[in-house]
Amino acid sequence: MIAIILRSFILESNLFSFSRFKSKLLDMADPIKISLAVKDFNLPTLRIDAWVTEAIKESKLAKQVLNKNNYLLSRSRIKNLIETKNIDFDGVIIEDPSFKIKSGKIITVSLPEIENAIPLAEKINLDILFEDEHLIVLNKKAGMVVHPAPGSPNKTLVNALLYHCGDSLLGIGGVKRPGIVHRLDKNTSGVMVAAKTETAHIGLSNIFANHDIDRNYNAIVWGQPEDKGIIEKPIGRSPINRKKMAVSPKGKLAITKWKILDIYPPYASLVECKLETGRTHQIRVHMSYLGYSIIGDDLYEKPMSQKRHKNNIIKEKLRLIRSFNRQALHASKLCFQHPVTKKYLEFISSLPQDMKNLIENIKK
Repeated sequence: MIAIILRSFILESNLFSFSRFKSKLLDMADPIKISLAVKDFNLPTLRIDAWVTEAIKESKLAKQVLNKNNYLLSRSRIKNLIETKNIDFDGVIIEDPSFKIKSGKIITVSLPEIENAIPLAEKINLDILFEDEHLIVLNKKAGMVVHPAPGSPNKTLVNALLYHCGDSLLGIGGVKRPGIVHRLDKNTSGVMVAAKTETAHIGLSNIFANHDIDRNYNAIVWGQPEDKGIIEKPIGRSPINRKKMAVSPKGKLAITKWKILDIYPPYASLVECKLETGRTHQIRVHMSYLGYSIIGDDLYEKPMSQKRHKNNIIKEKLRLIRSFNRQALHASKLCFQHPVTKKYLEFISSLPQDMKNLIENIKK
């Protein structure tokens, strides 16, 4: 890999100005490192994630090196690098994307080595609900990862889409995640849409960003919530476990509506959840926060809810329910306006067989 120090770059705007940099190639065995020297600012301090995003956008050298190594640095990716301790401010590791930077300091961005940056096409069966020359809508099965990542380099939805769509999909929306505009967790099943052209990718990305889309999920939860309700609680990274999200006053706005579809007293309920926002693990976090965690969700299931709702279940029924080895969550409905044809599209996916079996086991 390549490590670079940027020192011949200047950017001036009504927000801030950067010092000049000179570029120098360093140890080829090191990971990519981009060091940005801040000289002064015209306005008060700026969030470090925004600062780094703008700096790298304006640096031709940085972009050349990143492109050569198939690295894409969006603001969300930079935020992730901060949260995973890959950005430091004058030698001090920063973990808060909202950290305010000061002039006269050095910001160093360390980019972990990418494995298999360009995904390979793999012949994997897809359950396709709709397809045209612009996009594809499908039913993702539980257990399938959406895109390659550490620990899941292949057999992902992206690998399957590359085989199905061919080379035309390469680079649509990025190198590592071609065609992807949203995600479902590995163990969540249900409806997803992916782009097949750059125009569709831009259009779908805007639809999701502006929340101009209906997304409904079915979940089997412990206990019996109220017949319907709405939870509006911000969600952010858990300060205790970085793999988890949590309701946090420092988090982003998150709104989930729910209503009961069926009840299986006193053990569980089938609920429909509608996303008004799209935060990571949003439904799982919100239902757990309410005290009605999703059955099979090892990450967010609370011991209190387990005790409250499981103690009276006979051993055999408890064994059957506990044998469900994923969160009982299914993306059941996806509605949006086609980004090119402008036709309104609606897709509905019924409960998968494993969730139907779980309900039957609860009802026995």
